[in-house]
Amino acid sequence: MVFMKHIYLLILFGAFVFPCKAQIGQDFNEEVALITQRYDSIWDENKETIVFTGSSSVRLWEGLEDRFPAQQILNTGFGGSLTSDLLEHLHSLVLAYNPTTVIIYEGDNDIFYRRSPKRVLRITRKIIKRIWQQYPETRVVLISAKPSIVRWHLSRRYKKLNRKLKEFAEQSPQIDFANVWDVMLQNETIDESLFVEDGLHINQKGYDLWYQVIKPFIK
Repeated sequence: MVFMKHIYLLILFGAFVFPCKAQIGQDFNEEVALITQRYDSIWDENKETIVFTGSSSVRLWEGLEDRFPAQQILNTGFGGSLTSDLLEHLHSLVLAYNPTTVIIYEGDNDIFYRRSPKRVLRITRKIIKRIWQQYPETRVVLISAKPSIVRWHLSRRYKKLNRKLKEFAEQSPQIDFANVWDVMLQNETIDESLFVEDGLHINQKGYDLWYQVIKPFIK
């Protein structure tokens, strides 16, 4: 009876654990291939390139390229990604384009899936190290995690991540920290008018704020 009880508990425990792993173990190969295919025909290697990359808050930024008409802007964001996914696909999404500036939004999904701020920072360091190994002069802009309606219960962890990213950026003149967290709040609460219906992604009004924050870092 004791043996059967243990088997039952293992099965029950597995039912709760394994689906969680499946949700975050996404295969981005196809999406990354589509991104690279899109830019193969329009990227001009003779022009300086600024790459925006990261999770869906970058991917869904409509008209991003039009915001900076004087620069060659590539948006290689891929929805649902974690920091580790960007590291895995860094060559295809960033390094292949010889960027002068790389603007990164990652960590939002990591915190949601209970990855620690310390882990996010560790992988972010690896990403930047790889960028500089190939392009030592490239500037990096780290966009802070944003507040959102549906993930507000994790706000303390997001704030901790943002503090770590900011402190890290302050250690190097080649890294900037773009703080979009503060401008999306009103009296310490979320400005809900900045979001689409899902309460996670931002609307055009939200991106207008992001543009104002990021614009000074576009050389």
